[in-house]
Amino acid sequence: MKFLWPELLWLLLSVPAIVALYFYLLRRRKRSVVRYANLALFKQAMGPGQRIRRHLPPMLFLLALIGMVVAVARPTAVISLPSSHELVVLAMDVSASMRATDVAPSRIAAAKDAARAFVADQPLAARIGVVSFAAAASVVQVPTNDHEAIFAAIDRFQLQKGTAVGSGILVALKLIFPDIEIDLQSRDPKHTGSPAQQRADRAHARMEGQVPHDANGARAGASVPDRASQGPAATHPSTVDSAKPVEPGSYRNAAIVLLSDGQTTAGPDAIEAARMAAERGVRVFTVGVGTTKGEVLDVEGWSMRVRLDEESLKSIARITRGEYFQAASATDLKQVYRDLNSKLVFEKKETEVTALFSVASAALLLAAAVLSVAWFGRIL
Repeated sequence: MKFLWPELLWLLLSVPAIVALYFYLLRRRKRSVVRYANLALFKQAMGPGQRIRRHLPPMLFLLALIGMVVAVARPTAVISLPSSHELVVLAMDVSASMRATDVAPSRIAAAKDAARAFVADQPLAARIGVVSFAAAASVVQVPTNDHEAIFAAIDRFQLQKGTAVGSGILVALKLIFPDIEIDLQSRDPKHTGSPAQQRADRAHARMEGQVPHDANGARAGASVPDRASQGPAATHPSTVDSAKPVEPGSYRNAAIVLLSDGQTTAGPDAIEAARMAAERGVRVFTVGVGTTKGEVLDVEGWSMRVRLDEESLKSIARITRGEYFQAASATDLKQVYRDLNSKLVFEKKETEVTALFSVASAALLLAAAVLSVAWFGRIL
């Protein structure tokens, strides 16, 4: 425990003087008391119970006095209190793969329900913004305390082609720090996976509408290159922000809650976007929607199994000092948001606790007065 005005603790030196005065008054009172004719009767009147009663109210008064002196010194302590988070940004994946029904009734429906539950649990003082992302990201609700406006924004979600998790993070970061300039046109990183994984990624890109292909899977003159065919292009989203990097997770006035199946097919690299958030101290809590087994989706004649990419979401959370949650059902997803709510709302802070000592001192004074009146018919 620390004190804002520690010099006032010198007032505690008055406590021994008050104790000495109390015992002096007790001795003086004994001299003037009426003598008992029978010594046994005197001992019976002053038994252990009576002695405790005699000294308990003054002792409570002394404790109250000590508490008041400590309160005057303005003590501080590290305790768990409601967080001062000013802003929570919900970044919601609205890509076509969110149509999968491995989370009943569907990934997007479960995500919407859970997002509404999360917003409803937030204190009215917390501002909440909403970002949606598919092949590109956009702000669908500027930060507000109006829960009805946030619910309306969530209800307006429409599934689109492509998945740009990195763009979702960067637009959410831009919503927190409007002063930073971010280039969202950075190309995807070079794919270095196995041939089988490259074919799977190309098929996933076709399903998301990024690269037109003919019936045999060959490219049909698409204007947007698929990940497997890219050369060593620029992989990092750029920024002209001049702020110095801070400790990851140290910014306590805002947080990002990213909800996605994690399969990036477009936009900036999600890991580099997470590093930019970490340099600003913003934590990104990631929620994986779906199952690792996934589901086969048919889109415009193409079939593709869409799985939950846990590793990507875990990496984003780890880099930013956030936390990853996996939700395989709508019920689990709502529990995830309840857990997130507790993490975002409560945190340990060094806080002045003068009021606690003042209330405790007042309670002790009241108890001393009540006991003294009940036992002796007087106040102390």
